[in-house]
Amino acid sequence: MSDINIVIEDREGNALDHVAPTDMGLSLMEFLKASEYDVLATCGGMALCATCCVDVLEGEEKLNEMSDDEYAMLDTLPDLLPNSRLACQIQLSPAMEGLKVRLHAEQ
Repeated sequence: MSDINIVIEDREGNALDHVAPTDMGLSLMEFLKASEYDVLATCGGMALCATCCVDVLEGEEKLNEMSDDEYAMLDTLPDLLPNSRLACQIQLSPAMEGLKVRLHAEQ
């Protein structure tokens, strides 16, 4: 199966189920933008701006290990949570079935 079900909660607390393809090499950030969520992604997915930050509500153990670059960028956020990640650094994969994320509060 190449599609996974993920739940995305916007900044107003509205959660929607989505079916996301895993066979196109998309990052979570690209999927969020394609789904018309309000994600700036100013740096275009290079882990340089943190404007695509999400808080992982369920399925954090399914994600790839955080890179040093991602950690350093997240560390600049004043309201960083232990479950915050950069959506641009999360490649969608079949292992992420059931992932639930919330868009991080605007900076």
